[in-house]
Amino acid sequence: MNYCQLKPENHLEYSQLLEEFLLGCKNSQKIGMEYERIPIDKSTGETISYYGDYGMCELLREIAKEDNWDYILDNTEIIGLKKLHDTITLEPGCQFELSLEPQKSVFEIKKKIENIDKAIAPIMEEFGICLLNKGVSPKTTYRNIKLIPKQRYAVMANYLWGILSDVMMRETAGIQVGIDFSSEYDAMKKFRLANLMMPFVTAMYANSKIRGGVDTGYKSFRALAWLNTDNERCGFATDFNKDMEFKDYVDTLLDTPMIFISREQRTVCINGRLTFKQYMEKGYEGFEPTIEDWKLHSNLYFPEVRLRNFIEIRNHDCVGGGLEYSIPSLYKGIMYDSDAINEVEGILDKFSYNDINELRYAVARYATSAKIGKYKVSEVCKELAEISYISLVNQQQDEESFLEPLIELLKSNKVPADIN
Repeated sequence: MNYCQLKPENHLEYSQLLEEFLLGCKNSQKIGMEYERIPIDKSTGETISYYGDYGMCELLREIAKEDNWDYILDNTEIIGLKKLHDTITLEPGCQFELSLEPQKSVFEIKKKIENIDKAIAPIMEEFGICLLNKGVSPKTTYRNIKLIPKQRYAVMANYLWGILSDVMMRETAGIQVGIDFSSEYDAMKKFRLANLMMPFVTAMYANSKIRGGVDTGYKSFRALAWLNTDNERCGFATDFNKDMEFKDYVDTLLDTPMIFISREQRTVCINGRLTFKQYMEKGYEGFEPTIEDWKLHSNLYFPEVRLRNFIEIRNHDCVGGGLEYSIPSLYKGIMYDSDAINEVEGILDKFSYNDINELRYAVARYATSAKIGKYKVSEVCKELAEISYISLVNQQQDEESFLEPLIELLKSNKVPADIN
């Protein structure tokens, strides 16, 4: 890219784009977790609507009243709740998401989730709602799931062009993990490794086999949906180049088509007419780029692993029964131990970009029963879990116990979809 082409009178400079990632460098080793679940009617098994007397909007009102949460609004519509640094938000199809303040310990994450669940349990019971730990709605399909009244979701639903984008938006639920980095070098090393690991970890937690009441033939239909959402903004944001820098990620985002910008609570649709690079060069219908536009554009980019002021690792089906806590534990054991990082790199560096990219398609169907070249995915997954387990033992915080359910599953060559 020729950065001299950027208009000098623009309010936004290339250095500001980089700065957003440089500001993420910090001397901490916390773990963040976003936990989506599917709200279903206990009596029918159908996904709960946003609307109606016992819908998700009224549920949020009741939680706010009984447990002292503040509203998150889109114009006048309630789309979530906040309390200090924690939020409860609704995804496009009413998926119930807890976004927790990053913690030093997975035990602290578990305690916070359990406390929130305990506080809202009587309200959920009153409404007849159960939060389901599945990667896809097992009964209700997107044609019978209305979008919540959040402006951006209607624009996204209209724009995303993949054949399963509606499934992704309205039916699926996942768990995402946030990892800290201390420097640009540390960030890109972890970012690269998380991308290499992603198909294997997707396989470990495959938990979306049943959709519309039938066996889809895929262990993770959720993973399949993401493969068919929008190839311009999904997939891998890297070619696994060991020399990759923040600017490489920035350049990728600059070349990604824009969906919309926001001005004074109004959504201005762009619908892919120009990339962010073109927007910086010439603006759009009188609008000039701002740093808030860049942040929004970055958040409308959905790769397997996303770079923010932390590393967001995204492609895990929702699981439960205690297995949910093994996901942040797995990454904590590897990403915060240089020996573990190097060991995992040694295992995964033998695979090419094409190997890893093609594996995404295989694990959606076969999970850990897939193969990558002459190697069994199940054996690689066992190695990754064992490396993390040993690292957590050495960290002496007893968090290795969270990996035990995962390790037992892997020993039996099963994934959550096989037992739920």
